[in-house]
Amino acid sequence: MTNQKSKFIYTSALRKIRQMKSRIKVIQGGTSASKTFSILAILIDKAIKIPNLEISVVSESIPHLRRGANKDFLKIMKETGRYIPHHYNKTLLRYEFSNGSYIEFFSADDESRLRGARRNILYLNESNNINYDAYLQLQIRTDGEIYLDYNPTSRFWVHTEVIGQPDTELLVLTYKDNEALSGEIVKQLEANRSKALTSSYWDNWCRVYLDGEIGQVEGTIYTDFQVIDTIPEEARLLGYGLDFGFSTDPAALIALYKYNDDIIVDEVIYQTGLLNTDLSNLMKTYNVLGEIYADSAEPKSIHELKRLGHKVRPVEKGRDSVNYGIQILQQKHMLVTRRSSNLLDEFSKYMWKKLKDGGYDTTPIDAFNHGCDALRYVAMMTIGARKESSNKPAVSFMRM
Repeated sequence: MTNQKSKFIYTSALRKIRQMKSRIKVIQGGTSASKTFSILAILIDKAIKIPNLEISVVSESIPHLRRGANKDFLKIMKETGRYIPHHYNKTLLRYEFSNGSYIEFFSADDESRLRGARRNILYLNESNNINYDAYLQLQIRTDGEIYLDYNPTSRFWVHTEVIGQPDTELLVLTYKDNEALSGEIVKQLEANRSKALTSSYWDNWCRVYLDGEIGQVEGTIYTDFQVIDTIPEEARLLGYGLDFGFSTDPAALIALYKYNDDIIVDEVIYQTGLLNTDLSNLMKTYNVLGEIYADSAEPKSIHELKRLGHKVRPVEKGRDSVNYGIQILQQKHMLVTRRSSNLLDEFSKYMWKKLKDGGYDTTPIDAFNHGCDALRYVAMMTIGARKESSNKPAVSFMRM
């Protein structure tokens, strides 16, 4: 902020956000990182300097806006001497500037606003609380910059659908980027690091709220993984896992690679409505030449794919095969390709069944597991105790 009456410190967070050049600006950060304050300060400056600018600030609900972004907006305006009472419509939550620009606040649960007027700039506040369809409706009606901020409590659509796309950049902020924080607050925050040494809850809390890193939802099955952009040339293909689907459930084909002591996981196909001939054509398109380990409950489909020229084998499931396959994967550090968006989404939702006392059963939920099941099949047959006895040479393949 440049107003001489401002009481705000020009923080590192504000400076770093100002330096972002892409149209879609993703700001991931922990608690007290000054994400909301900094973005609003930038939007206010833009509204004052550029005539007739239309800016929308959107959050999950009106009460959430009143407690958060709208409250911070009014605080900045008043404490910097810019607030003119009759320019603000308290009912519509809309502030009109003297040059014709305005900043409006509305909720993502208002369908008429989602599909209503267009705008120049969009700010989606705490976007992890808003569904992807709402974002799409707002995005296509925005011709300029888009700001998305959130606490990274778990992976969601920003990670699978936005980050990595053209004209998009990611900024990670922490409380250390907010020099306006008092020393006492910093001391309170950092005191939680000692708790993380003996508590998985506090370890996850510090990861999210202190370090601005993606956390794990309590009870999720797969936690030891990281996202990679490409598959290294030295990686060796072990095979593919296939889970059949059709109308509601997707068919999922997952490739598994060995890379040093780690395994690499790559989503090849994840699609509903595929006949076996469609699935075969896609596998030929993606040059799927290795062994494919498929759900043994679908012998007819396995036989048909074999007739179409694919090396498909039924998975030897055996007793308690679900937990067995999960255990194999939990013993490995997984590297998951960024393009495996559906599988990454499953990883954030595939959980152990929750008990009435708040604990967790040793049985996984039967949901969000199509890619996970395919991955489990190939892991059981290639790196588990049921792997093939003969070590076949790695097949040649074309990386996607």
